[in-house]
Amino acid sequence: MSTTLASTRPARSGASTRLAWLDALRGIGATAVLLEHALPWFLPGLRPHWFNLGMYGVLVFFLVSGYIIPASLEGRGDVRAFWISRVFRLYPIYLLVAAGVLVMALWLPVRREVPRDPASVSAHLTMLLDVVHLGGLADTMWTLSYEMVFYLLVTALFTAGLHLRSGAFAVGSGALAVGTGLVLTGPLLTGLWPAHVSGALFAAGMACLLTGRLRRTAAYALGAMAAVLLLFGSFVPWFGAAILAVMFAGTAIRRWEQGTGTLWPVAATAVLVALAPIWAPQAGWWWVQRDVWITTMALAGATFAAAMALRGRRFPRFLVWLGLISYSVYLLHHPLLRAVHAAVGDAAPLPAAARAALLAAFTAGTLGLSWLTYRYVELPMQNLGRRVARGAHRPERRRRASGAQARPDAEAA
Repeated sequence: MSTTLASTRPARSGASTRLAWLDALRGIGATAVLLEHALPWFLPGLRPHWFNLGMYGVLVFFLVSGYIIPASLEGRGDVRAFWISRVFRLYPIYLLVAAGVLVMALWLPVRREVPRDPASVSAHLTMLLDVVHLGGLADTMWTLSYEMVFYLLVTALFTAGLHLRSGAFAVGSGALAVGTGLVLTGPLLTGLWPAHVSGALFAAGMACLLTGRLRRTAAYALGAMAAVLLLFGSFVPWFGAAILAVMFAGTAIRRWEQGTGTLWPVAATAVLVALAPIWAPQAGWWWVQRDVWITTMALAGATFAAAMALRGRRFPRFLVWLGLISYSVYLLHHPLLRAVHAAVGDAAPLPAAARAALLAAFTAGTLGLSWLTYRYVELPMQNLGRRVARGAHRPERRRRASGAQARPDAEAA
């Protein structure tokens, strides 16, 4: 949903360098999620039930995140620069959408799943909504919880020098998904206090990561907090562990591509994630029933594999463009859909042609607005984040260089 990346090929827009096949995957994922939410309102007969269109898109996004996010951190080699980049990438449009939903609340009530409590403010600011079992102002914000957990864990592993063991973490997360599905029926950390406590720890830890003070301690503490919340604070514990396994599988695929790993952990992880909901007592959703869940997983994996196999070829420009605006599409479309539904009412009585026209108009409007927010919010803030990160990285390089001169064995340490 929110990943950014760089490659050796210049983008057609000239704004940055990107891997077109990953942008194309994001475009596919964003479109799938938009259709999953829009089709039941406009053309319910077209919504597939043999797999879940929205979860398919989300799994594609998570594979992309797993593939590129650790590489982004490792390429920089600097935790502070990585997090500065993440903050400028994730928060501007996210906060804009949150503010827009609150303004819309004058006309359209905020979702019932959002508690009217300061805990909601804390959970939104950390993006840890789903792992502290709170709803988001926009329905799609729940997936950002798992992105944030992954970032925190990857930071801790990188700091500890364990980041290359992606395959082991993928298999381990898959095993946790099976295990938690067998023994946990819901979050053990109940109430609003996990949101308050995690908010305070997140703020203190981020301050340390960005200033460099107690950075190692902060990285470990934030990673431990993320793991505890994932397993004991999520709405559905097995599901959180399964998502983490998918992201680490994406990282393991990149290790294999680079010749530093094998694919057997990816295969083992796929089997474990496929099995996870079968015995889980809380697997009541239709889309985690065995056939639908496995089909959805297989389609997401096949899409990622096909795009990767074709990565040396030119991808359709429209798909790549969709990938560029995918984060805006992902966050904007659901609040816009609620607004359209409130304004138009139930579309079911309308002729099919009218409903199809409404769907086309909604999709075109969402894409147009998303291009505007990408062009005037996301892109400028990403560029600013890069400049700030470069400025923060220079003294870090000088500090490391001086440390290496003072201690010839610095690299070994």
